[in-house]
Amino acid sequence: MTEAILLVGGKGTRLRPLTVHTPKPMVPAAGVPFLTHQLARARAAGVEHIVLATSYLAEVFEPYFGDGSALGLHIEYVTETEPLGTGGAIRNVASRLRSGPDDPVLIFNGDILTGLDIRALVTTHEESGADVSLHLTKVDDPRAYGLVPTDGTGRVQAFLEKPQTPEEIVTDQINAGAYVFRRSVIDTIPAGRPVSVERETFPDLLASGAHLQGMVDSTYWLDLGTPQAFVRGSADLVLGRAPSPAIPGRCGDRLILPTATVAPDAKLTGGTVVGEDAVIGEGARVDGSTVLAGAVVEPNTVITDSLIGAGARVGARTVLAGAVIGDGAEVGADNELRDGVRVWCGARVPAGAVRFSSDQ
Repeated sequence: MTEAILLVGGKGTRLRPLTVHTPKPMVPAAGVPFLTHQLARARAAGVEHIVLATSYLAEVFEPYFGDGSALGLHIEYVTETEPLGTGGAIRNVASRLRSGPDDPVLIFNGDILTGLDIRALVTTHEESGADVSLHLTKVDDPRAYGLVPTDGTGRVQAFLEKPQTPEEIVTDQINAGAYVFRRSVIDTIPAGRPVSVERETFPDLLASGAHLQGMVDSTYWLDLGTPQAFVRGSADLVLGRAPSPAIPGRCGDRLILPTATVAPDAKLTGGTVVGEDAVIGEGARVDGSTVLAGAVVEPNTVITDSLIGAGARVGARTVLAGAVIGDGAEVGADNELRDGVRVWCGARVPAGAVRFSSDQ
């Protein structure tokens, strides 16, 4: 297995305002665009050629990654003019693959942070003789995901999309967003129209008698679809809980990029990342958060589980908890923003304008 398709075309609407100016895979996690971690892990598993299936803000990928040589890869880019869904995106890039009909092709989603043993998934695929093999993981509450029950040998029995009643929850195994396709199977996906691999391709293959194999791998797995999950994923990368060969520094309690400025008495904990040219003022306490490039955190702020966008400013003594501050936004001094609040890119919040507690 030396080829892969990486699906990076989504708009990332659940992540806004992080994705207003930046496609989801290019939002920095642990100091580099999240996509860098996925590419580096694919390369470590033996992948040499990757096709990026792009759509939203497609023009930003190639200027950053180029031909992929800096990562030891050969990267090609294919842009959808109209959204084609997961299956349609896979079919749309098929002409760029070089594999033979029976060769395995790795396919993975651009918003999943995982410790998946990619080589083990490929081995499972080859040893089982499957047409498609799927990475499955177990979750406590599977209602937001597609369930994939399997038999005793791991062969997939059904695909059940987002069950809502207890009777529908027949397994805790979910589709974890990484697959190995036999190359010839990709060519059976209808071309030129939207296709959902989860709702159409996989059920149709199963109905036709194709062999779909599941491999349960319960190592680290996180869907980075929400700002809170994205911040957590970045922190877990810095803390070493999620594996990646692309972290630009040693794992630990914090990651400070070289051109950042951090006051000597500022306290950074919980996998906090401080991006290039960002400034952290005196007495600030930042825990489990991401401060992107050029942002300014003024003195005596308290920031927890939050993300500060590029070029944003957070005023003195402001408290943020579970907040997202968009690129270029300004939050004045003495504010208190909590519980999933999102301040849009370029917005201005006056000093002392928002509080969750009294002003005493």
